[in-house]
Amino acid sequence: MPDKKIALAAFNGEMMCFAHVLLNALDMADKGFEVKVIIEGQATGLLNKFLDEKAPFSALFRRARDKGLIDCACRACSAQTNALEAAQTLGVELAGEMEGHPSLASYRFSGYEIITF
Repeated sequence: MPDKKIALAAFNGEMMCFAHVLLNALDMADKGFEVKVIIEGQATGLLNKFLDEKAPFSALFRRARDKGLIDCACRACSAQTNALEAAQTLGVELAGEMEGHPSLASYRFSGYEIITF
């Protein structure tokens, strides 16, 4: 099994792009990687869509969340995309240790390779 830590940082607010983040997170986790998904930028707005369990890719999101792969969403960007309440309802931690945003440096210090989408 790979001994690798990967942080997938999703900035793109396009649903198809985010679906690929989720698919890759699940695939990597299944293959033994330690994976964390960071929801940033416009991607935070997609949390509102996942409130509807019948929405496209909602089941995929819930699968990744339930496996513990969704690490956090950006507090500042969630506020800008009106997704603070959605993040809380979905059980997604809000992070903002870097002037309201998650610190990617903290992931690097913890040994994660960062891939951005």
